[in-house]
Amino acid sequence: MAKQKEGRVKVLTKTTWKNALKRDWQLYLLLLFPLVMVFLFNYAAYPGLRMAFMDFKPVKGYAGSEWVGWKTFGKIFKDSDFIRALRNSLVFNIADLLVGFPMPIILALILNELRYPRFKKVSQTILYLPHFLSWAIIGSVAYNMFRPSTGLVNIALTHAGIIEQGIPFLTEKWHWAVTYLLIGVWQSMGWGTILYLAAITGISGELYEAAMIDGANRWKRMWYITLPGIKSTVVTLLIMNLGRIMGSNLERLTALENTQVKEFQYQLAVYIYVKGIGNGKFSMATAVGLFQSLIGLLLVLLSDRIAKKLGEDGLL
Repeated sequence: MAKQKEGRVKVLTKTTWKNALKRDWQLYLLLLFPLVMVFLFNYAAYPGLRMAFMDFKPVKGYAGSEWVGWKTFGKIFKDSDFIRALRNSLVFNIADLLVGFPMPIILALILNELRYPRFKKVSQTILYLPHFLSWAIIGSVAYNMFRPSTGLVNIALTHAGIIEQGIPFLTEKWHWAVTYLLIGVWQSMGWGTILYLAAITGISGELYEAAMIDGANRWKRMWYITLPGIKSTVVTLLIMNLGRIMGSNLERLTALENTQVKEFQYQLAVYIYVKGIGNGKFSMATAVGLFQSLIGLLLVLLSDRIAKKLGEDGLL
């Protein structure tokens, strides 16, 4: 009898792909569209990477364009504008990581400790909203708020007696660099908080109860329970962010563009757009993009291996 029951259980639990497709065809149909979009925009363009090794001319196409091998990469690495763009991208992306990465963690810890549900929901909504704003909107608002003489921030600081002259937040390169970083943190920290709050909900409430019985205050509970509980999420997101060290956001850079800060504003995204696509040098633009992707992949693999050696699960 026991063997017969085991056999029936096995028959009932055995599911083939045909049965699953027949049973849940609506779900697979809904999944089909995003999968097609991911394939088209992420993988279908891969054959175009050969453009980096060609003197590509749109009129001649792939068949008529001349193969030049690594010649395009040699020209790029000798270009002083590329070196400047690479330096700026690395400096600002590392600064973005150092300043911006801890903020969602701190914000998630604070929101998790709020005890008034309505205030917590309102706070979360306000903090998430900047993520959904276009950089064009953020840039126009920023320039209106941070103008040296007529900006709202400088007027308020002047009337309060804190400053005598307006601060050139977006018209002087060093002030622009700090403002650029802080606006980026403000725009992204609310969205990153969602992931950490989701990870916090997976921590057992019994751990907090036991800690409270032992006399642990809020700071100790956060330090010894909450932070270790989300450590794997922190490591995973850190590895993913390290892969973006070579990247740059053209929309963000152009939204906060100013002729007086071009020394810092000139990053790889601007270089690709101006010297590559703008001048019709598609081989150069593709080569720089491929270089960014390869360095990003190497950084992800390296950081994943380091994380595993330190006892973490890693990403891959």
